[in-house]
Amino acid sequence: MNKASPSTTISSTTSSLRVTSSVTSFAHQIKLPLQECTKILAGIQPFVTLFHWDVPQALEDEYGGFLSLNIVEDYIGYVNFCFREYGDRVKHWTTINEPNYFTIFGYATGSYAPGRCSIYINNCTTGNSATEPYIVGHHLLLSHAAAVQLYRNKYQAAQNGKIGMVIASIWMTPKYSTNISRKAASRALDFQFGWFAHPITYGDYPQSMRRYVGKRLPKFTKAQSEALKGSHDYIGVNYYTARYVDESTSPFTTLNLSYTTDCHCNLTAEKDGIPIGQPTAAEWLYIYPKGIRELMRYVKKKYQDPTIYVTENGMADANNKSLPLEDALTDRLRISYFQQHLSNLSKAIEEGVNVKGYFVWSFLDDFEWAEGYTTRYGLIFVDYSNGLKRYLKHSAYWFKSFLQKDNATLDYSSRSDGQHIFFSHEVVFININE
Repeated sequence: MNKASPSTTISSTTSSLRVTSSVTSFAHQIKLPLQECTKILAGIQPFVTLFHWDVPQALEDEYGGFLSLNIVEDYIGYVNFCFREYGDRVKHWTTINEPNYFTIFGYATGSYAPGRCSIYINNCTTGNSATEPYIVGHHLLLSHAAAVQLYRNKYQAAQNGKIGMVIASIWMTPKYSTNISRKAASRALDFQFGWFAHPITYGDYPQSMRRYVGKRLPKFTKAQSEALKGSHDYIGVNYYTARYVDESTSPFTTLNLSYTTDCHCNLTAEKDGIPIGQPTAAEWLYIYPKGIRELMRYVKKKYQDPTIYVTENGMADANNKSLPLEDALTDRLRISYFQQHLSNLSKAIEEGVNVKGYFVWSFLDDFEWAEGYTTRYGLIFVDYSNGLKRYLKHSAYWFKSFLQKDNATLDYSSRSDGQHIFFSHEVVFININE
């Protein structure tokens, strides 16, 4: 366990990023604890996420954030500051975390900030679910390409770091053994994972998106395409769950268009009344361990065998306030989840997938977006009503034993009160083949 994955942001009060002495001083205050941490825990390496959906409100107000091409210049000013100030310590930079989900939930369904969508999708006050997701996705990709170009041209040789993007995806399995279901599942992966993986590998969107979205999908200039092509040293993959996929039975129409229906796919969590996996406290998360193996194999085959980091993987328990503490710490299902997923990940590696590391989501119980504090994903229990006091769950002891014994055991029955795990952020990392 030797890596943590913090996110960082610098707010801007105007469309031009102004780096003042106070900002630089604050940056150095962050840098010093990181230096001390690396002395205490030999070998710790930060994986830093530059953008995790926190658009400065001033830029949202001034020009609409990622709806405007203006964001690219401001994003470059921000990442240039980060590379310059932190590059001596940070050797793995993620430009954008889950650009697909930021775009879908923020601009197609309106369920996350900035809460934009068509009124016929989710009764949003403003937005266009047919066009805005693709515009925002386009500007995210251009921002990513510009950041990678800057890092490679100005910093990478001297700092000896890596840069990539993290993309989330559920695994899409054909609902039936038919060509129609198989094509629908492939298309669903294009619309979720390939939307961003295809441009940063090949320089353009998947053909299925070009076909089904048409003129609503922006085009790259030749220079933009060249900048995007191969613009990653690694691809981070966030995996939690899976869905059955079949062709949509809804008739094609040009009315009420939306990213949510453009794929012409029907995603379900059950088949013939049987769920795809064991349900969890998060209504969207069903346990489907073999999906991580299939997704790894898919990324290897379709995207030129990239270096992969599994940057998020985990499951939710309910935040049951009436549950005794000892019962809340006894998270057997989470242990089973990790055991099964790591076993399938190991098989993918044996099959030649170039997986270099694995991050747990999450190290601590935290505030989970729209779920708030209703669910708990952490290895460590946080007592929200008692000064945020922390307790190691059984899964934390299991991971400790698993790592100390050189991954030789998956048995969690023996629990000791040994050395605690020291991290300040929400992930735990297992280093593989490095």
